[in-house]
Amino acid sequence: MTYIHELTKWPEFTWDMRALAGALAALRHKQGRHLGKMEALGFELRTEASLTALTAEVVKSSAIEGESLDTDEVRSSVARRLGLDVAGLPEPGREVEGIVEIMIDATQNFDQPLTPERLYGWHAALFPTGRSGAGRITVGGLRRGESGPMQVVSGPMGRERVHFQAPDAGRLEDEMERFLAWFNRPPDVDPVLKAAVAHLWFVTIHPFDDGNGRIARAVAEMALSRADGSKDRFYSMSSGIEAERNEYYIQLESAQRGSLDITSWLAWFLGCLDRAVEASDAMLGDVLRKARLWQRINTRPVNERQRTVINRMLEHDWQGHLSTSKYAKLARCSQDTALRDVKELLERDILVKNEGGGRSTSYRMADPDDEARTAPSGRGDRPPAPPSP
Repeated sequence: MTYIHELTKWPEFTWDMRALAGALAALRHKQGRHLGKMEALGFELRTEASLTALTAEVVKSSAIEGESLDTDEVRSSVARRLGLDVAGLPEPGREVEGIVEIMIDATQNFDQPLTPERLYGWHAALFPTGRSGAGRITVGGLRRGESGPMQVVSGPMGRERVHFQAPDAGRLEDEMERFLAWFNRPPDVDPVLKAAVAHLWFVTIHPFDDGNGRIARAVAEMALSRADGSKDRFYSMSSGIEAERNEYYIQLESAQRGSLDITSWLAWFLGCLDRAVEASDAMLGDVLRKARLWQRINTRPVNERQRTVINRMLEHDWQGHLSTSKYAKLARCSQDTALRDVKELLERDILVKNEGGGRSTSYRMADPDDEARTAPSGRGDRPPAPPSP
């Protein structure tokens, strides 16, 4: 089996621009409209939207590799790095802090060169203990050749299937020097296409013992930030990839086993990114819904316990309904205090009691649009208060 990095003209990628032009134009138009919507929101709501998108990017990039991160910890880490209030959010662990550090650096400092030292720092942040699983790996440096060829395999022992074999370790310095020189020079193609090429090229080199996929996606996010010309992230490419994870790996494997014509990979990448931008409109709807709710709440502010629980109920991964025992756990208070807080939120039409009673009594958030229709005249004239993270 011949891989693209073994071809004579590697890495002289080619593609059929005529086959991609329509999809690229439609995507760039959609990106422009979406960025325009975000710019119209004002600073506080833009920050909240960026916080939500960055949190999703970190969580989903790890999920692609089969690793589950606590969303609240990720949001806490991202919020703190963006200078936002983290009241009520948990203290993030080292694993979370590491991957958040990478994504923040890639997107906030997109205009700075990507250097070997920067990539080594990202890798060290991703593996703070110097281990991947139970095994020790080379951290903050290129992989070495002692352990043999770097292969991506699946299947039971004795019947493994090799999906990909990376370049020999002895080639890595030259390969990375060539990749970084290309990545850092002004683009001679559309910046979104450059993000797609960078993703495939980096994964094909596979310069590290582990973490290549997550760092490749950070590199792509850095290129997309350059394409947008903005430190704010309003959509999550990794969310799109995670939703299509099987196809993602099929496309990568096909591209790495094929020719240097990567039209098919680019077409898939553009389509996936288009769908990710489309999905971000739903995220924008959630941000606006939260803003309307806090606009009403902040006419007479709630206490810190209530704010913590309300924020948690507004998160994407909130499941089920609220009970007083669940409230007490989230707010770290007694059952009596929880009951008083819930009663006040019911009286203010912030919570609504569900059908049923007794031990099964539960509550849900009131629909802010319903509140808007029944609110006293003049309440809606107040500017939205910044949504709390």
